[in-house]
Amino acid sequence: MVAPHRPVPHFSGMSESFHSGRPVGVSIPVRPGVDVRMVATGLLLVMAIVFFGLKPWADAHPAIGFIRAFAEAAMVGGLADWFAVTALFRHPMGLPIPHTAIVPRNKERIGNALASFLLKNFLIPRLIARRMRGVDVAGAVGRFLAEPAEGGGRLRRGASRMIAEALGALDQERLGGMLKSALADRLRELNLAPLLGQALSAALTDGRHQPLLDGIVKWGSKTLDLNAALIHQMVHDNSGALVRLTGIDEAIANRIVAGLQKLLADMAEEPEHPIRIRVEESLERLAFDLQHDPERQAQVARVRDELLANPAVKRWIDGLWEQGRGALLRAANDPDTVLAGRIGELVRQLGMTLGEDPGIRRTVNRYARRAVVGMVDSYGETALKLVSDTIRDWDARTITDRLEREVGDDLQFIRINGTLVGGLVGTAIHALEVLV
Repeated sequence: MVAPHRPVPHFSGMSESFHSGRPVGVSIPVRPGVDVRMVATGLLLVMAIVFFGLKPWADAHPAIGFIRAFAEAAMVGGLADWFAVTALFRHPMGLPIPHTAIVPRNKERIGNALASFLLKNFLIPRLIARRMRGVDVAGAVGRFLAEPAEGGGRLRRGASRMIAEALGALDQERLGGMLKSALADRLRELNLAPLLGQALSAALTDGRHQPLLDGIVKWGSKTLDLNAALIHQMVHDNSGALVRLTGIDEAIANRIVAGLQKLLADMAEEPEHPIRIRVEESLERLAFDLQHDPERQAQVARVRDELLANPAVKRWIDGLWEQGRGALLRAANDPDTVLAGRIGELVRQLGMTLGEDPGIRRTVNRYARRAVVGMVDSYGETALKLVSDTIRDWDARTITDRLEREVGDDLQFIRINGTLVGGLVGTAIHALEVLV
């Protein structure tokens, strides 16, 4: 089984490289995970061993001369490329040789040049607009929204996580105070009197007040039965001594209780009882006053403000907030609830519309294209300034390590190619020397 190998960069002849576009050079397979720097250094050491090791047998055979010439030129090429590669990032062997440690010394210029290159060649509004014409933003968003909740559930899980994190990150005391204060303010601004008047007028028109009157009459009858003894006692206490002595007070009390019971019984049996009619007239007058009388409306407003200032009502509003917040948190922590029911169906319907309606699709894509182009035009330079500032703020070791991590292996392959190509050139020169 042949191990996978990484293609090696090549040095190639000037003419063939520029005219044919096909690289010509030497390549060797390198196993993944192998330290390419060690390979390049080891190859250089092998060339040195070959050159010096074969010196005693230099005249033993003509081929030895070719081998030593290859090794000698390979050492020169390898050392030259080692110096060039090392000089990019640091001083070779720690010596402050001029024009070495190029990257650390010029990191600010590199950052500015990179930002300028990106700005002049990529973040151009007309170029972005041309590329965006081929991007179907509406279709992508439509497919994302239309995904069934029981399928991948990306939107469902994303919405659940976003809502839960947002609720968790908010200052609950401050948020609760703001919401409760806003609710109280809205209630204070609400003119309740006309609303109450309209509701009462509609109830009277539809006869929905009759069950209420029946209930009041029944409640009055039961209350009278339960408090008959209290009426007798009140009549007895307010009667003179002669009346009490003759027992007339008891007869008066009985007549009062009996009269009230008969009145309530008649009111319960007769919908057109005069007292019921008077009550209805009073309710109609109240409904009219609530809608049109400023004084009556002011009375309702005062009662409203007194109720809102009442501690019991404040506790009730606090309870509403806590119940609402708890329900939101429970729903947010349950992905199946966030987009369930009508909300989920509306989201999926929106996704299908974005994906299928050509007019809406064109409008959304046009808006997305203009938004992206506008952002690039307005904030492109700011974003690229962030790039240059970030590179400038890196210390020399950081930028050296990061660049070496990204392109270090390719630079070591330059050393390998320099060693091998140098050896081939040395062999060619030695061959010319022998032939001439």
